[in-house]
Amino acid sequence: MSGSGERQYLPVQGAQCSVNLMVVDLDVARAFYGEVLGWRFRPSSLDDQFLVAMAGGDPVAGLAARRPGLTAASVWTPYFAVRNADATAARIRERGATVAVGPMVVGDGRVGLAADRDGATFGFWEGHTLAWSPGEGQAPTRLDLQTRDVFDAAVFYGEVLGWAEEQDIDIDYRKDHVLVKLGGRVILSLRGGGVQTSTLAHLRPRWLVNFAVDDVERAVTAATRAGGSRPQPSTTTWKAKGFTRTLQAPDGGVFTLAHHEP
Repeated sequence: MSGSGERQYLPVQGAQCSVNLMVVDLDVARAFYGEVLGWRFRPSSLDDQFLVAMAGGDPVAGLAARRPGLTAASVWTPYFAVRNADATAARIRERGATVAVGPMVVGDGRVGLAADRDGATFGFWEGHTLAWSPGEGQAPTRLDLQTRDVFDAAVFYGEVLGWAEEQDIDIDYRKDHVLVKLGGRVILSLRGGGVQTSTLAHLRPRWLVNFAVDDVERAVTAATRAGGSRPQPSTTTWKAKGFTRTLQAPDGGVFTLAHHEP
């Protein structure tokens, strides 16, 4: 998602390097997220139906038009930096999960889309030129995994993404949740409460992207006026630092908001 003049960061293997959302109506999504999060948008070199969301002059997310014939719900999908997309895909399959797409060539890298053993969707990206660092500037502050079995999920992602191999990544096992830290800062939170059989999308196992804003209540009001909603609370008790509100966009994408920390 990088472009000329944008700050560049060295990707940390196993950490998030991008968050993307597939939508039915790109114009509606652009208007909604522009109003709620103050984003501006520029075209992407990857596809004419892919927009890069900008905040403070930096890219923070990608929005893409859903391909005809795809009926999957709009879900914010995190992508994790990996050294070898083929090896990552093999590890995913070996552990009973699903590789739905790829690995395929995207720009100068190779990308795959997968679902873990409980159905939470995530991507992996080899050779991604990272334009933001998790939690810095206007980048997404944190990813939260709502899952069925916290510790089973931690083992799965740790093995697939090679967390133990990275000196800058630390895993903090708590009584009922797991925190993944990069340089001492929490970038991932794995928590229980996901219900695989639920008919409600926000209760099923899924990754949630947390965005920081200066005024959470203003953003909530703007989201409601722009056609968004606040889904009923999940069965999970979110205790991660800074968690404040959960919102659902008109197209169904669920995300969370926290106050931006100076």
